[in-house]
Amino acid sequence: MSISNNSSPLSLSKSATTTCASLLRELQEIWDEIGESDTERDRMLLQLEQECLDIYRRKVERSRKYKAELHQSLAESESEIARLASSLGESVSLPRYEKVKGNLKQQISVISPLLENLRLKKQERVKEISEIEFQVARICAEIAGDDQILDSDGILVDELDLTTKKLGELKSQLQELQFEKNLRLQKVSNHISAIHELSTIMSLDFKKIMTEIHPSFVDTATGQSKSICYGTLARLTSEMNSLKQKKQQRLLKVQDLGRTLIELWNLMDMPNEEQTRFNHAIHLITSTADEIRSPGCLSDDVIEQAELEVERLNVLKVSKMKELIFKRQSELEEIYQGVHMDVDSEKARQILISLIESGSVDHSDLLSSMDDQIVKAKEQAQSRKDILDKVEKWRHASEEEKWLDEYERDENRYSAGRGVHINLKRAEKARILVSKIPSLVESLTAKVKAWELDKGMPFLYNKAPLLRTLEEFTISRLEKEEEKRRSREQKKLQDQLATEQEAIFGSKPNVKRPLVQSNTMVSTPNSRRGSARLGVSGGKDRRDSGKAGTVIPINYVALPKDDRGG
Repeated sequence: MSISNNSSPLSLSKSATTTCASLLRELQEIWDEIGESDTERDRMLLQLEQECLDIYRRKVERSRKYKAELHQSLAESESEIARLASSLGESVSLPRYEKVKGNLKQQISVISPLLENLRLKKQERVKEISEIEFQVARICAEIAGDDQILDSDGILVDELDLTTKKLGELKSQLQELQFEKNLRLQKVSNHISAIHELSTIMSLDFKKIMTEIHPSFVDTATGQSKSICYGTLARLTSEMNSLKQKKQQRLLKVQDLGRTLIELWNLMDMPNEEQTRFNHAIHLITSTADEIRSPGCLSDDVIEQAELEVERLNVLKVSKMKELIFKRQSELEEIYQGVHMDVDSEKARQILISLIESGSVDHSDLLSSMDDQIVKAKEQAQSRKDILDKVEKWRHASEEEKWLDEYERDENRYSAGRGVHINLKRAEKARILVSKIPSLVESLTAKVKAWELDKGMPFLYNKAPLLRTLEEFTISRLEKEEEKRRSREQKKLQDQLATEQEAIFGSKPNVKRPLVQSNTMVSTPNSRRGSARLGVSGGKDRRDSGKAGTVIPINYVALPKDDRGG
């Protein structure tokens, strides 16, 4: 039975009294039927009254305890509001409960929104201050050179002072530190750029230099920011000044070597081609240190080459031109060999020696003629480059095809062992590459024919016409494919014969298996379907032969009956 909120305690008591009276009459009737004595009836009624009183007492006690808890909760909320307002620096006016004219729950419902709002403000303020303090601590650590990794969770915020004044002071401090950091980063960047330029000019190991100054300038994978501490800035400045001094010293040395070279060239009337290799050193004779920007112009190699050239020119006399001529011949041979063109190096050198020793040819004319040959050889090499690139791709694909053939003939290629997965991946890539061989050969053949038509000569590759090599390769490949096809057909016939024998005689021929046990059983759907069809046919033949009469197979062995089986 539900009771509305507007029911008064009096009406509720009357309802309960009526119900109790009804239940009591029913109980009297039951006792009459049972035949309970008056003494027993009085005892049970007294027991009922005592239980009712106990229920009322417990209910009153719980209500008192709940009321005390509400009073305590209200007091704690008021105290927390006061603390939060103080830490946030805000003035909060609590509502006057005498004006509310409500019970405790109503008073708590009035104060709860204010408390939740202050808690939310505190949480946001703590988070904001924590983020700023973390940034301030990180920048201070960078300026101080502290490499310790900071954790934002380790920042402890003074929750007693969360005022906007403190927040503003922290923001101002952060701005000053960020400005100081930007200045230092700019200075570090300028020093690094200067060191990089000096290192490039002198061909020094820039990465090694920067690692020695501070690892953060090189190791960017760890996410570590560049060092901006006082010690790092001092080392950068010192290294930059040291490199500038070294640059000046090397410039003076190169200038001295350049002047010496000019004197030797004029003395021996050296050709311009020989002098060109050291033009960069000659140009530096009239340059100042600030004007030099070319990478590697003051490297150890440049200085060493100039020194070696000076030493060589000091001992060179008559043999100078001879060496230059043979150097040109070596360059010509390298060009020809680089593009797989036929060249008889020994014969060409013998001819040059004969011409030089005979004295019938001017050495300068011979050198000029060889320069013309080098230019033509380079042009021809360039015209062959596209074809040679495709030849390399074709050769690589052919090598992969050979490897794939050997791999597929290996019966233990799926056996467990190291490197199996690597071979499987390689085989997969090799099959893709091998499938492109026909189109690659066709494209290469077309390009070779176009080249020969344009040049009016056969395209030789390692002394053999490339077109003939391609034709022989195509024919050989077709023969191999035909051989593979015949091998597959023969194997298919052997498998079919073995299956038919099994169907007739009831057992497979004994086939020797390899001692190495494979962990993978390979079968194709076609082979399984073929075996299934052959098995059905064999079974039908046996049934048909059974209908015709009993036939004893040639491999039948009579087994003695078991005596115990009777």
